[in-house]
Amino acid sequence: MADPKRDHPNVPEIDQSDRCVPVNLRQSGPTPVEMLISTRVRKSAFWHLSVEAGCWRATVYNRMYHPRGYVKPEDGGAMMEYHALVNRVTLWNVAVERQIRVKGPDAEAFVDFVITRDATRIAPMRGKYSILCNEAGGILNDPVLLRLAEDEFWFSLSDSDLMLWLQGVNIGRRWDVDIDEIDVSPLQIQGPRSEALMAELVGEAVRDLPYYGLMEAEIAGAPVVVSQTGFSGEKGYEVYVRDSMANAEAVWYAIRGQGARHGLRVIAPAHHRRIEAGILSWGQDMDAETSPFQVNLAFQVPREKAADYIGKAALERQRAEIDAGRYPFALKLVGLKIGGKPITDYAPDFWLIQDSDGQRVGYVTSPWWSPELETNIALGYVPWALSGVGTALQVELPEKYSRVSGKPTAAAVTEVPFRPSAHPSAREQAKAHGRDWAD
Repeated sequence: MADPKRDHPNVPEIDQSDRCVPVNLRQSGPTPVEMLISTRVRKSAFWHLSVEAGCWRATVYNRMYHPRGYVKPEDGGAMMEYHALVNRVTLWNVAVERQIRVKGPDAEAFVDFVITRDATRIAPMRGKYSILCNEAGGILNDPVLLRLAEDEFWFSLSDSDLMLWLQGVNIGRRWDVDIDEIDVSPLQIQGPRSEALMAELVGEAVRDLPYYGLMEAEIAGAPVVVSQTGFSGEKGYEVYVRDSMANAEAVWYAIRGQGARHGLRVIAPAHHRRIEAGILSWGQDMDAETSPFQVNLAFQVPREKAADYIGKAALERQRAEIDAGRYPFALKLVGLKIGGKPITDYAPDFWLIQDSDGQRVGYVTSPWWSPELETNIALGYVPWALSGVGTALQVELPEKYSRVSGKPTAAAVTEVPFRPSAHPSAREQAKAHGRDWAD
């Protein structure tokens, strides 16, 4: 006999009472459709070059077409791309990370008001991973923030339209700044051979570039900004191509040509490796209704920032609740190790998590197979009471990944990151020093 509560398509027993729009937990499975390519969604400066390099599938990110696969499944698929990343060097088209420039005499003051970190501590030609929150403390975006000069910042966006928000904050011109998207498109060069390749492309000075450091350079005569950053957990760089609509081909072909001797492969952004590193994906692991305290981003909310910023009052109330031993949210993001067969491609659904008694209590956001750990790993949401490391859980995997048909697969909460990064994040550094936050 059907259980109406359990068969409800959006699984009401998972507590989403603190959200206005519950996460869609309907389990549709793979639903192959053809992507319509039209002028309504922007093609980046590198889109045609990605297609030429073998891109066979894509998604939409920041209202732009975004390559998400080059190696076909029959040739090894995403795990073949992973192998190239962790052993050699890879090139990623990440032009969907739109660049929003804030420039003017009040740039520092404006940026300090919209991010949770202290913008005054970001020196020119340096960058920082940052978050911006709404007044309720929900995460609107988590860009890499680049400071090109005393009066110029670039927000390298994740998947939400931040330009309109920033322009809205400055209605009435309280701050003397201009806020615009600029014709700058980033590429990522990631992997253990990235430094050697970058030295050949822009000179030996790049070897001295600190993590989150910036430098101006040229590739094939085109002006670029280089940062030592990335979305992989491996050693890597981002190349921000200025005047990208004119310079895309020159830079792309120069990188591919020089990279050939290093075994360079064009791949999609490596979500399998970023999960291992504990790097979050906006829209997948968090959104505008998620607090940084739910997703291990407490280090992004420094206690010592005296200046006011959007969301500060709400975030300080949340911190006070947590300090008092009261967790003010329904669910918390944790790391998971999951049994079953190797998960070697993107999950089409937020797979459901059960407690040890078989009650549905949460959901997986980002799962993948880790070759180094020889197990499936994931990020997912569970109630606070079930978030302790070692807590036994179960995951409702699709049949193709389950070893026992119709049965949930054993899982356990584990430490994040799952394996070390080339550059430990601020969260990792804080943890190493026995703190739950850092700046």
